[in-house]
Amino acid sequence: MAQHLVPTLHHLVDALDAYADRLLAAHRYELTFNQVVFLAVLQDVQPQDVTRLAECLRVSKAAVSKRVPGLVARGLVRSGTDPHNARRVVLSLTDDGARVVQEASALLDRELGRLLAGRDGLDLDRTQADLIAMLDAVRAQDADR
Repeated sequence: MAQHLVPTLHHLVDALDAYADRLLAAHRYELTFNQVVFLAVLQDVQPQDVTRLAECLRVSKAAVSKRVPGLVARGLVRSGTDPHNARRVVLSLTDDGARVVQEASALLDRELGRLLAGRDGLDLDRTQADLIAMLDAVRAQDADR
């Protein structure tokens, strides 16, 4: 296992992604964790165009465009065009998509809390605050550039 913070965080995120995928499959969501994140990011700002969503997810527009048809077919995402720019694809969540984000997020939070509950030396509230502070510091550094 890594001895430095950044590799350790990378390994943690990788392990959490795999854990979340297993939980979602076990509860028959038929979505990957990455798809839930996609929906959750879309939920933050709706409607949202493909370009902006790709920027928020830090993936290519092609990666977003490839994922959209399946989510539309499942009734989780609505796709349309901007009335002021017909070439601009605009996405929003359906009611079912919003419900899935809420339920899946609650499931993941609850189960991760159970997994980590009672671990000596772990304070999840403090960890959450520390992670937010780290994220804010990195974002501020990026904004200064």
